[in-house]
Order: sequence, then structure tokens, then C-alpha cells
Amino acid sequence: MKRIVLPILSLLMLSCGDDPLPKPKGYLRLEYPKANYKKATIPLPFTFEKNELADPIKSIKSSANTNGVDVNYPSLNATIYLTYKEVKDDNLNDLLRDAQNLTQKHTIKADEIFNIPFENKATKVYGMLYEVGGDAASQSQFYVTDSIHHFLSGSLYFYAKPNYDSIYPAAEYLKKDIRRIMESVEWKE
Repeated sequence: MKRIVLPILSLLMLSCGDDPLPKPKGYLRLEYPKANYKKATIPLPFTFEKNELADPIKSIKSSANTNGVDVNYPSLNATIYLTYKEVKDDNLNDLLRDAQNLTQKHTIKADEIFNIPFENKATKVYGMLYEVGGDAASQSQFYVTDSIHHFLSGSLYFYAKPNYDSIYPAAEYLKKDIRRIMESVEWKE
């Protein structure tokens, strides 16, 4: 028995090769098409430019003093929800507080929230962009207003469980679209 076991054991020990090495880290490479923007024609008191990657705007939701538009990105599994409200009866402070509170609700899951002020005196558009970092439900939120008649707020949501590492590339791509929406808003008189 020793004669058989000893040669087999020595053969097994000598047959082992190099120690296994871990594979180098690989990174998912996501490429999105260059954004082409066109003016969205909607029956609301404002216009804006949207990325052609988004679906054509079909649905306008209306209720008592609120109108909404959904800018859908099926290839990114995301939607930018736009909500328009008319400023009247000194309700601007309430509208601002509601928009800010909506963002603050994400502090439970957010790692950080950056406030980026926005101002375009030529088109009378003033607002704030909130960039939310971490596993929050919404990665970007914003509002713009002329402080007299119009108030528009928006939120970016993905149709996936919030995992910041996974949605980060798409969120960064759509943040550029949100900035473009804010920059291109024009109020209809």
C-alpha cells in the first residue's frame, strides 16, 4: 500500500502549477449617444428643450392648479417628472418649501446633497438644482420660477432599486439633460 500511496502523493504535489492569481478589476463601460436637443412643444405655459433620446411627450397630467409632463427614457429605464404650478395669491413661498422638502426627504438614504443655484435674467428663470448622491430614490431634483406667475419643479427617477454605483453613469448623463431643461425653459406670456 505504501508503494502505491507514496508515488501518487508525490505525483500530486509535483503536478501543481503556479499559485492562482486574482483577475484584474474590470469596469463596466457604458456609452450613451451624444445628446441632441429639440424644443418640446407642449400645451402648457412654458417650453423647454429635451433630448431626442427621450420618448416624444405624450401625456400631460392635469389637476386643480397643477400640470405635469413626463419625459421618459425607456433605454435608461428612467423618467424626469416635471410639475408646473401657477404662482398666485402669494403661494411662492409654499411652492419653494414643498420643492425643498421633497429633496430633504431623501436625506435618509442620501450620502450628500449639492445645491446648485441657477439664474437666467434674460429669460427670467431662477431656480435650484439638487444633485443627490447615494442610494436615494431620486438622483436629481430641481425647480425654476419667474417668481411672479410660473413655477416648475422636476425629479429624476429610475425604475430600479436605488443602487448608486449601478445607476451612476445614467444619472450623470441625465443630469446634463436636466441642466439643459433648466437652461432652455421659456415662459409663455
